[in-house]
Amino acid sequence: MANPNVVMPELTPELGWPSYQLRKVERWQGNQHSIQQDYIAEEVPVSLVYNGTPHVVMLATPTNLEDFALGFSITEGIIETPRELLSSHTYNRSNGIEVRLQIPEPRFRHLSDKGRNLTGRTGCGLCGASTLQQAIRHPKPVQGELNLPATELFSALTAINHHQQLNQLTGAVHAAAWVVPGQDVQYVREDVGRHNALDKLIGLLLRIGTNPAAGFVVITSRASYELVQKAASVGITLLAAMSAPTGLAIRLADEAGLTLVGFVRDNQHVVYTHPERLNHTIYPTLIK
Repeated sequence: MANPNVVMPELTPELGWPSYQLRKVERWQGNQHSIQQDYIAEEVPVSLVYNGTPHVVMLATPTNLEDFALGFSITEGIIETPRELLSSHTYNRSNGIEVRLQIPEPRFRHLSDKGRNLTGRTGCGLCGASTLQQAIRHPKPVQGELNLPATELFSALTAINHHQQLNQLTGAVHAAAWVVPGQDVQYVREDVGRHNALDKLIGLLLRIGTNPAAGFVVITSRASYELVQKAASVGITLLAAMSAPTGLAIRLADEAGLTLVGFVRDNQHVVYTHPERLNHTIYPTLIK
């Protein structure tokens, strides 16, 4: 039974852009052949325009784009607080979607000095960075007293699969889930890009005033550097990934005081940094 507290991701098209399409395909299983209808995840160019000036075009799933724009603006250091996003309006264009954002003039001048105006591909996590200094940013150390039973990692992993509405159709999108200890998965955001999914989730949390240190995030992907950077930049203290982290991600998590967990599977996980936030006293006895 679905958790009534869970906010499911919206599959409603934004401005007429669908999040998936139906396509006739040839399906083979061994030497058995059939013609079937298949659900295909869409990726759409999404242009983020600040104070009338295009900044970056990201390829993204066209859902929850206002959450995405807020999350991206915060995690990329364009603004510092949600209040600095003065307005956000989404427009349909012939070849994509445009999100027009208004930010304070001092923030915009700082953004203009970076000289970023590039296209971000689906797998791009440092899109638009034109210098090494812009790419490798070091957030302030996170603060939080999270004390999480390790068993909650596994229950969250099971729960997230039930809330990936778009992935259940297409099998082609990542998810980022917000979990509150003792309360299961609360929110899920999906996208063809793992970093976009996390930005959408962060944007939602900040928009509704959730304390990022009060829970943890599970991602259905590897833990690359930019995911750790984005999580730490808003004060998330624990990031759990279904796959492996990179070396750069581990070094940043260690520096930022963030607990980084990888290879979260049934009754298994690997803790790479700051294990003090995980409580293993009620860990299953079959694991030594």
